[in-house]
Amino acid sequence: MDCIFCKIAAGEIPSERVFEDELTLAFRDIQPQAPSHVLVIPKTHLASLDGLEDPGLAGALLTAAARVARDEGLDGGWRLIANTGSDGGQEVDHLHLHVLGGRPLGRMLSS
Repeated sequence: MDCIFCKIAAGEIPSERVFEDELTLAFRDIQPQAPSHVLVIPKTHLASLDGLEDPGLAGALLTAAARVARDEGLDGGWRLIANTGSDGGQEVDHLHLHVLGGRPLGRMLSS
């Protein structure tokens, strides 16, 4: 498989890891969009959030994201994003959550 995030999870490509447990890995984004921008991935390949059916893995991903936010000191708030599919802006076909914070992020959607 030629998945960059699978290679990162396997240690074949270096990354700045900030959290890891048996199911998930969190590492800094190489093109950060905020002072703190960390990606949280499942260690096993899953193309997108659209295919997530395991509630245990879903919980592990959300728990890891919350842990990263706490560890990063994002007490003023943070944003969690999961881009899904090409229309949703997903660029890497491996499920990943973006944890962003460290500055006011503004509103994403207007009402």
